[in-house]
Amino acid sequence: MKKESVKLGAVYACKVSGEIQPVRLEKANPHGGWDAINVRTHKAVRVKSSQRLRGLWPKKTMPIVSEKAECQADDKGVAEVEKGNLVEGVTVPEVTKRRKATKDTTGHPGRDTGETGATGAKPERNSLLNLAAKALAEASEPMNCQQMVEKILVTGLWQTKGRTPWATLYSAVIREIATKGEAARFRKVEKGKFAAAAK
Repeated sequence: MKKESVKLGAVYACKVSGEIQPVRLEKANPHGGWDAINVRTHKAVRVKSSQRLRGLWPKKTMPIVSEKAECQADDKGVAEVEKGNLVEGVTVPEVTKRRKATKDTTGHPGRDTGETGATGAKPERNSLLNLAAKALAEASEPMNCQQMVEKILVTGLWQTKGRTPWATLYSAVIREIATKGEAARFRKVEKGKFAAAAK
């Protein structure tokens, strides 16, 4: 907002402690900005610049009750309690519980389950390990990891700025053989050389 359009006594939407709050500008501050009152909490607020103001507070969003009316309502409640009537004049705010979002574990066909061939599943990506398995399947003889990486880089399906991608590939291949066993796509034939597993 522009400083010229700000009016004292008006209620503005203002960012206070990270939230938009209704504030009533009371007077100009001698150090710049305005002294204001948070209409919801009735606490003093200093608005240092007009940039914190987001415009006039919309009356539809929150009816602003004057302090006098609030005091009268409180006095009525106190009077009823003094008479012994604990129900009249006392309003208890309703607490509504938020329902937590539940995870869909039904496995409906339209949901991405991560399984190959499932509806909505992502296609197999061009990772170094997947491309190495394809390169070995196409090769007629066993290859070491450096040869596989060179073959993959020539195709242009995968690029890297790493200095030793073959070392990364070697550890990934060894890990797949150790974890998947017979289901692994690679088979170690001699030290540092691998072949495609027979299907």
